[in-house]
Amino acid sequence: MCNFDKQSNDTKALIHLLMKKSADSIGGTNFLLGLLEAMKEKKPNALMHSGCKIESNEASIRWNKIVFKDKLDILEDVIRSHKSSEGPDFNILENDSEKKKKKILNMVKTLAPIEFIITPNNAENGAGFNFKVFESIEDNSVKLNPIFTAMFFCSTEYLKKAIKYNI
Repeated sequence: MCNFDKQSNDTKALIHLLMKKSADSIGGTNFLLGLLEAMKEKKPNALMHSGCKIESNEASIRWNKIVFKDKLDILEDVIRSHKSSEGPDFNILENDSEKKKKKILNMVKTLAPIEFIITPNNAENGAGFNFKVFESIEDNSVKLNPIFTAMFFCSTEYLKKAIKYNI
């Protein structure tokens, strides 16, 4: 999932378009990368930052609910177990253990209302964009939003490759 080179060409094109459009809406690639660097500085993960807001020189991201360590651990475990997924729309509920599936569903219920809003510091640079943690939530299928995954769990190199990719 976070290895851009292992993705299919269709997936690379989709991620490229999503990330390019996102970068353009806040002033460009460097603005998005600057924000990503500011997010990576927050340890252990930016999602746990108590202010629910992170700023770089050019842009800021804010969200409406702090994420606690127990939910972040479950989310990281899900992402780690799907690290080799080659599509952006894998189902995070694909798991043989019912106990683990229940924990994942509880995490989904907790994180589903969170919305991230990215805005440039200067309104002339663009309108910004927003996204949620999950792309879709259905009875037996939950799919992570590729923008969320790229912003919070993938490396800066991944984002650079995604933006530079030629369709």
